[in-house]
Amino acid sequence: MVDTVGVCTDMLSAMASGSPVRFRFAALRRACGGTLRRLASLGLALLLCVGLTACSGSQAKPPSLSAEDIAAIERQAEGFLAARDRLPELAALVRDRDWTFTRNLLRGPMQEVGRQMSYINQRLLPADRPEAEQLASQLKTAMAQLDEAARLQDGEKLRKAYIQVASGFGKYAQILPEQVQADLKQA
Repeated sequence: MVDTVGVCTDMLSAMASGSPVRFRFAALRRACGGTLRRLASLGLALLLCVGLTACSGSQAKPPSLSAEDIAAIERQAEGFLAARDRLPELAALVRDRDWTFTRNLLRGPMQEVGRQMSYINQRLLPADRPEAEQLASQLKTAMAQLDEAARLQDGEKLRKAYIQVASGFGKYAQILPEQVQADLKQA
């Protein structure tokens, strides 16, 4: 058996004297190898115990919206759904090719829809946000196309854009949380 203290003392005295020391790691490893292996094994065992304890098998609660988020979504959803409820009126204006009142409805009562969807999207669960943002973007684009068709007085584009707007309202309303839909009697 190698004398660990003797090897370490020889190395330290050689270093202190300023002479070039060629560490003999093989000798040091032989001297300390068994002890280091035991300490490493003990450390690994402790690490595994702590890791397994921290990761107990209990399932995490699925993410859910807070009461504050639900209330904020409901406030914005009321305005969104009020605009959606005006779709029959918009359909009549499109059918009659009433260019001026179509634009007035889009720029008046329906103007806040984009802002309302933005506020709703901010309060949704992170997993639902990308789809909600995509649907909101599609609806805003369709509303802009409807406004442009009315400005150009293009009946065919107006009809197609209205279909996209009505579809967009329906799709976005489905992204609202179930509790909000139930509270607003939209389920």
